[in-house]
Amino acid sequence: MLEVVALSALTTFLLGVGNGAAGEIGKAMTLSTGALVRRALGRETPLPAGAEDRQALAGRVYARLSRDPREAGEWALLMEGGPDQDAAPAGGGMPPAPWAFTNRQKVLKRLTREATRPWDGRPRVSLLSGAPGSGTTSVALRLGAECRDRFPDGQFYVDLRDAAGENGPEPAAVLPRLLREMDVDPERMPTTEAGRERLYRRLTVGRKALVVVDHVTSLAQVRSLVPATPDVFLLVVVSGPPLLLEAERVAVPPLSDRYAKKLVRKVAGPEHAARVSAQLPGLLDRCQGNAYALHTEARLLAGEVAAPGSGAEAWRQDPVRGTVRHASLRIGSEAVRLCRLTALGGWPAVSAELAAAAAGFGDDEERAARMLAEAADVGLVESLPGSRYRFRPEVRRQLADAAASEYGVQECSDAVGRVLGTLLTRVLHAADAALPQSWRTERAPEPSGVRRNESDGVAVLAAEVANVVRAVSVAEEHGQFTTALRLARALWPLQLKAGYWDEVLPALRDATRCAEENDADSRTAGALYFQLAHCLGELGRWEQAGRAARAAVACERAAEHLRGEASSVELLGLLSLNRWLYEEALERFVEAEHIYRRIAPGQEGAADVPRALALAERHQGRALRGLGRLDEARRRLEGAVDFFAGTGERPGEAYNQARALTDLAETLHDSGDDAAALTRIAAAEALLSPAAAPHLTYLAGLRRRCEAGTR
Repeated sequence: MLEVVALSALTTFLLGVGNGAAGEIGKAMTLSTGALVRRALGRETPLPAGAEDRQALAGRVYARLSRDPREAGEWALLMEGGPDQDAAPAGGGMPPAPWAFTNRQKVLKRLTREATRPWDGRPRVSLLSGAPGSGTTSVALRLGAECRDRFPDGQFYVDLRDAAGENGPEPAAVLPRLLREMDVDPERMPTTEAGRERLYRRLTVGRKALVVVDHVTSLAQVRSLVPATPDVFLLVVVSGPPLLLEAERVAVPPLSDRYAKKLVRKVAGPEHAARVSAQLPGLLDRCQGNAYALHTEARLLAGEVAAPGSGAEAWRQDPVRGTVRHASLRIGSEAVRLCRLTALGGWPAVSAELAAAAAGFGDDEERAARMLAEAADVGLVESLPGSRYRFRPEVRRQLADAAASEYGVQECSDAVGRVLGTLLTRVLHAADAALPQSWRTERAPEPSGVRRNESDGVAVLAAEVANVVRAVSVAEEHGQFTTALRLARALWPLQLKAGYWDEVLPALRDATRCAEENDADSRTAGALYFQLAHCLGELGRWEQAGRAARAAVACERAAEHLRGEASSVELLGLLSLNRWLYEEALERFVEAEHIYRRIAPGQEGAADVPRALALAERHQGRALRGLGRLDEARRRLEGAVDFFAGTGERPGEAYNQARALTDLAETLHDSGDDAAALTRIAAAEALLSPAAAPHLTYLAGLRRRCEAGTR
């Protein structure tokens, strides 16, 4: 079997492990690899952090395998299910190009020329930029529509505008968005930046694809997306000054009068030709070729809204500002107030519920929904799926500025406070539904009137995550420190059950800092540090995760909260386990067990102690397996299996039982008892539903390894 385990293949595999797939199965693959490394080298070997160290480890393991064909066969079977299974990206899709698109042929020609030029080793990258409202997004979408046949392997569009804050998502969060557009299964999503970039390059090599990243605000957001293969074209779209990106720079200029007229007539329609002709000279002068202003003014013209008779100077300085002012005349003063007050928070997405809160409408969401629809008709907001809306950044700024000058500090502050309160109530109910029995989830304050199950709760949190991340910083800015911390804590189900680590990380960093700076109680600070440590650990940022976990332990200890302290110590053990530091992991798991046992009957958390001890027993078994102490590992894991099987008084937990059975099967396989391992594999498979496809796939690979051992 040695020829199957070529040094290059082994190196590739070890580069993927640790940088590879997320979730329980990715971790299981990492731990199995660590056990084989220890067996091959005869000592505990921490998981290398960098590529050079992993290459060196591959060389040492390969040298040992060359003397042990049976061990080489074991590695070959393990590598068959490795984290870098190639899969062609799905076809992807672009949003539809605007119907009234007009005269950008020169710009499109330059972009097409870059996409199709002879390959000379230079990456195919274009940077498309223009003033806010100039139509950069429209150009990108039109390019996708016109060049569909040039990119048969997919067109992938990522819009960074929906992230919290003016500067969009953190750079590390951009690649996961693109990989999701490529239909990468969440269980196969690499946890580290290096792993994601590696997967992106593997998925695009040899394929003809268009990648569009819109509303980019920093070079770091797209640096890792620059293609290294001839037939992938990256289009970076910036609304504002161009970035210092090494790329073909293409500017979107203002529309000339000739084509501005054409756009206005298209949008207004032939039935309004007479009115258009009468108003056109002044409209062209005001809009100065700005596509957003022209489009919006044409719709207003079709609705018989005359241009304002004053403010020409403001139009010349900023056609978007003038257009927003004019559009506000189309809708009633109450709807204008709603838009202005809602714009204050900078929310990535606005629902009728949040808009009603901003405007002080109480529970009258229907009234707010009507006004949002009116605002969308005149271009003040844009429609999103799910009856939600968003502001163009430049429009939001104009509306927020107007709110500050028209309504005063107190009214604006009250509007933001109402939105924060509404959002907090919404996510507390969602988190409660998503993890109804978790002590880390705050119980919802009062009935919401809407009954949700666990999946509904996670879905609500996922829909609101960008708003919540934004709300944490907004609450802190407004001195609502408790609200900021409660919002961040409500994200726990999303990071635990749905893998939204990149999305929640900014909020957790803000919240832990806020807790420290404002002397939050130790227990709250400990919970937030735990969440931060968990998030960083899932992303493979081990040193940062360790610091956060140790801070969590210190806070929980100061609060004399035994359950929180034990859980945080256990997390330290898991961080060590995933780095192949088995001795250190075992020490932490034993320490956590001792702390759990100090919780006396009647104390908070006493009812959870038996389950917590079973989980600690499973973790100890996994660490003992890594240390090669297989008999001890087997006993610990059998105890965990028995507990999660349940009794007549205590219901079983099928998923945790299947996880413990999988660990036990691997331990039995390591000890050479493949027949017993196969029995445990069959038992685990019987407990899992088809929805647990990654786990079932992993068990199938483990079965092949065990069957090879019985031959």
